[in-house]
Amino acid sequence: MLFSFSLFPRFRHLTARLLLLVLALAPGVLAQQPQMHLPRTKLSAGMHMLDVQLAQTPQERQIGLMFRKEMPPHEGMLFVFEQPATQCFWMRNTFIPLTAAFVADDGTIVNLADMKPLTEDAHCSAKPVRFVLEMNQGWFAKRNIQAGYKLTGAPFSR
Repeated sequence: MLFSFSLFPRFRHLTARLLLLVLALAPGVLAQQPQMHLPRTKLSAGMHMLDVQLAQTPQERQIGLMFRKEMPPHEGMLFVFEQPATQCFWMRNTFIPLTAAFVADDGTIVNLADMKPLTEDAHCSAKPVRFVLEMNQGWFAKRNIQAGYKLTGAPFSR
């Protein structure tokens, strides 16, 4: 039910402050929802096809896979940065165990890091990279994919 300010003049300032508070808190409330509608692309790891979401903006990268309860085995998230740099990831508000593959511009995996849910331990690339691919923990190990393995797909074709 909406109230007209004219009907309740004594509450006008209180209502306006409440509205401002709700608007100020909205991004935090909305951020607690998993990102499910990011653009997608296909990647290949040999004969294995991956359907990955692209986290390309600072806000998309900051939220990443937070708040997800599950992720299908053939899906992941590719974090795309503007410049190569030492990339470090943590698992704050992330409920599923993940492995991060730190990936060079040509698709070569530089290093892998298994990450425990709901921790703030830093997991960093061994050298500057522009891409980080997060998959369910164990996905790379089950397929014997290690550092030096080359992924293919449009992001690595520039």
